[in-house]
Amino acid sequence: MSDTLPLMIPGAKPGPEPLEVSAPYDGSLIATLESADHAAADLALSTATRLYRDRDAWLKPVERIGILERAAAIMGDRAEELAVGAAREGGKPLVDSRVEVARAIESLKLCVAELRTSAGEEIPMERNAASLGMIALTRREPIGVVVAASAFNHPLNLIVHQVGPAVATGCPVIIKPAEATPLSGYRFVEILREAGLPEEWCQALVVSDLDVAGALVTDPRVAFFSFIGSAKVGWMLRSRLAPGTRCALEHGGAAPVIVAADADLEGALPRLAKGGLYHAGQVCVSVQRVFAHEDIARDVGGRLAELAGAMPVGDPTREETEVGPLIRPAEVERVAEWVREAAEGGAEVLTGGESISNSCYRPTVLYDPPGDARVSTMEIFGPVICVYPFREMDDAIARANALPYAFQAAVFTRDIDTAVRAADRLDASAVMINEHTAFRVDWMPFAGLRESGLGIGGIPYTIHDMQIEKMVVIKSP
Repeated sequence: MSDTLPLMIPGAKPGPEPLEVSAPYDGSLIATLESADHAAADLALSTATRLYRDRDAWLKPVERIGILERAAAIMGDRAEELAVGAAREGGKPLVDSRVEVARAIESLKLCVAELRTSAGEEIPMERNAASLGMIALTRREPIGVVVAASAFNHPLNLIVHQVGPAVATGCPVIIKPAEATPLSGYRFVEILREAGLPEEWCQALVVSDLDVAGALVTDPRVAFFSFIGSAKVGWMLRSRLAPGTRCALEHGGAAPVIVAADADLEGALPRLAKGGLYHAGQVCVSVQRVFAHEDIARDVGGRLAELAGAMPVGDPTREETEVGPLIRPAEVERVAEWVREAAEGGAEVLTGGESISNSCYRPTVLYDPPGDARVSTMEIFGPVICVYPFREMDDAIARANALPYAFQAAVFTRDIDTAVRAADRLDASAVMINEHTAFRVDWMPFAGLRESGLGIGGIPYTIHDMQIEKMVVIKSP
């Protein structure tokens, strides 16, 4: 990939202000990208709309299958290059970026599998006099132009989760990667084009003026809007969508974990440390609030602190690094402020509690922060785990459910009745039993509730969202 990247909009002229992409670890410049102005964004929408309106030019399913299969093969051949690139631009350690690339390849294969088996259904007729001589069936069609805005924390796989289903369903798609991490998304679009996708079917852009992004998203030509990012931005954009535009929003949370007194701590604690500190805590379902029974809470906190303190922090492109940088220096300052506030309010800092540089924050475990501190009430999105002692299980569940966010939750216990009771009562779209809250495979439903999102993610579910079912009714004697 060259150091200066053009807009991925055929025929578009760049806006006046290019976008610079820097490595979050050391601030070094990686690339400069041309940015889109209103004219470029409008051209992208016009191109996508023209493609969708010309039904004779729609890509047939067999063509889409071939493109996705070839793209997955190309990604497999370039897996290490993609992993290093993602680690450098996003800061996720190389060991975890390799997993992300593997997941992205698997996600494309899931798109193919879903496309091969997806079908409509027969609607029963001849059940009354009015339906005699009738046959009815449904067929699935692409919903229309898709616009997708993505987050920085999984710069390749999130894009694949939005663009892969659009290609599978035959929707023209316009992608706006996160300004901090657009390069992985651009690489993926290039791979799709190399695999045979006509370039007009998948266009990509970045903007230097957020008004351009707002105009793109809220244009009435957009049939489906996919957003992964902050709740504040997502809900604001949803309120501005044109009538008829459908959407899916994936925001964050403050994931709760309940550790019962009988939990297998040898198995639980390494999982909790990984689930809370993976990608420096910059994961929407990262382990944040651990409610541990008072008989073991001190032990849980102390052993989590040992595990956190032993994690190598630093350059994400080095093999040994387990915790990389935060995406921007301002995020390091914010996390430090939140931890300082909690400590001044009475939280005990068991490990960490300080920045290592302007890009890295030391993995931190806090014991019993105040209930009204920001670390207890808002998404940290940093390498911080909070441990709170509890006496009664129902109290822990009530505290876990007390926030306006609900995404994934977890309970660790050896007792099936405890596990079922917690799973029944925790406010979450998914409850993990003896696994951390950040567990995910890409074919399972993935959904934020309340302020945490709208709709259901996961490859099969996104494909369904990007389709309409058209019924055909046939009258024949």
